[in-house]
Amino acid sequence: MSRKGNCYENACIESFHSVLKKELIYLEKFQTREQAKKHIFEYITCFYNGKRIHSAIEYLTPNQYERMYRISA
Repeated sequence: MSRKGNCYENACIESFHSVLKKELIYLEKFQTREQAKKHIFEYITCFYNGKRIHSAIEYLTPNQYERMYRISA
């Protein structure tokens, strides 16, 4: 189990948070917490998992990679 506050042991989530902040959080001004939750949910489900390609998974989207993994398993 990783230690609290150790970014080297939490590299994947730290990277994701960095991308989320650069591509959404810093570009929007949310009026309410609910509005922020909605936009973050839409970003993750629609764009990050559905359209954004990742070099670590053969330049596929997470959704494409998951489908490929399930077919080959």
